[in-house]
Amino acid sequence: MSNIAGYRRPYYDTQPPYLYPGYKSTVKRSPRAPLVHLPHTLSEVTGPMFGSDDVAPGDADLTAQHDAAPLGERIVVSGRILDENSKPVAHALVELWQANASGRYAHDVDDHDAPLDPNFTGAGRALTDANGFYSFRTIKPGAYPWRNHYNAWRPAHLHFSLFGLGLVQRLVTQMYFPGDPLLAYDPMYNSVPDARARERLVSIFDWERTIPDIALAFRFDIVLRGRDETPMETSRS
Repeated sequence: MSNIAGYRRPYYDTQPPYLYPGYKSTVKRSPRAPLVHLPHTLSEVTGPMFGSDDVAPGDADLTAQHDAAPLGERIVVSGRILDENSKPVAHALVELWQANASGRYAHDVDDHDAPLDPNFTGAGRALTDANGFYSFRTIKPGAYPWRNHYNAWRPAHLHFSLFGLGLVQRLVTQMYFPGDPLLAYDPMYNSVPDARARERLVSIFDWERTIPDIALAFRFDIVLRGRDETPMETSRS
């Protein structure tokens, strides 16, 4: 992959490019001129943006946010947030949002012809513990059409957002499920140049954290930097 907008790519291709024509919205939003460097001030690099008391214990259970249980297959998604040296990132805010079991978001602009679930909002938050560990209980999302090309369907996925202590310290990525046949046809997933980096976007079935009679579990670790970093939507280069 060539350098874009004056940015020199590292020797490992873990991040998707700004411009990936197969993912049509990047054609309009990708830069055509060298990026302009804006020095950060104290407002951007200091915080905190939130306090630990802003995250309630029930925020991480998306199946218990309403009067009744949501429809769909219950799952547990957990993992660790790690730096480039495999050291845990403690007390990080992890946000999750997703479509419901029918593949529809609880959002005004989602006009997919699929039912909404009044008992599923599709958003949760958690703080990592001292070992960088987080955990969510939720519903496995459905695939949905997204009009990028003929017969385009997004694979089932979860959106993750990670916050640091400053306004510009936010990373966004997606998690997919193992064995999904739609991955081979998805431009977002395939925009990541390195095959091994793409595989890091796919969760691993987690037998140890599967809850008998209740929920299957999946593990999704997120690495922030380095050759083993997780591809991020905000790190396009």
